[in-house]
Amino acid sequence: MSRRSVRTERRLFLADGPKAVEGALTVPGCVVEVFATPAAAEQYAGLLAPAAAAGAPVTLVDRRALESLSDSVTPAGLVALCRFFHAETSIPPARDVDPYGSRRRSLVAICADVRDPGNAGTVIRCADAAGADLVVLAGDSVDLYNPKTIRASVGSIFHLPVAVERDAASAVAAAKAAGLTVLAADMDGEDLFAADELLREPTAWLFGNEAWGIPAELRALADHVVSIPIYGRAESLNLSTAAAVCLYASARVQRV
Repeated sequence: MSRRSVRTERRLFLADGPKAVEGALTVPGCVVEVFATPAAAEQYAGLLAPAAAAGAPVTLVDRRALESLSDSVTPAGLVALCRFFHAETSIPPARDVDPYGSRRRSLVAICADVRDPGNAGTVIRCADAAGADLVVLAGDSVDLYNPKTIRASVGSIFHLPVAVERDAASAVAAAKAAGLTVLAADMDGEDLFAADELLREPTAWLFGNEAWGIPAELRALADHVVSIPIYGRAESLNLSTAAAVCLYASARVQRV
């Protein structure tokens, strides 16, 4: 399962570590089997109890066998074999009240050509923390099921819908068709911290590649370009850091 082609062909991936396994067990039908060392099975007995109830057997293996399944430097002794579960690229219509009855407008993150698995997983984690409705990995983005993406999400990949869309422009068009305002996070745009009125709208944030940002033709499809001001001497912010700032800026004004 270490290669994308194998994962795609078999439609299976590995969730490594207790947070990932716990999250995977919350998705009906996702977990096929859990592998654990005897020590980990004892340590995480409460976590593994639902596995059998969900029809996913727990198989005890020695540490050497477990390490062959994990790419972590210090494996926790727990790995789940899981089925693909990502959502269709279906952006929910704009709304003013979330499914839990709170007053909050729609919030979506579209990642275009994001190549680093750690960044992709962290953006998913940030979107989850900010209460977003959906993350879309668009264009030539990293594989959602890359082990580093799964691990960097710290279980958040199982908490909110994540869609995969090969055509980034189609993802932007879908957001607009759903009634969302598309905000491109890029240089030379409107000041994020002076854009509260804009941020109150149902929003799809568009984030670009770590090295070259958002392609000009994709940026042109956005309704607005919004920038995070740099007050110090840093040239820019890391992608996942910028995404966290933008998503929380939206979450703050949407929940007032």
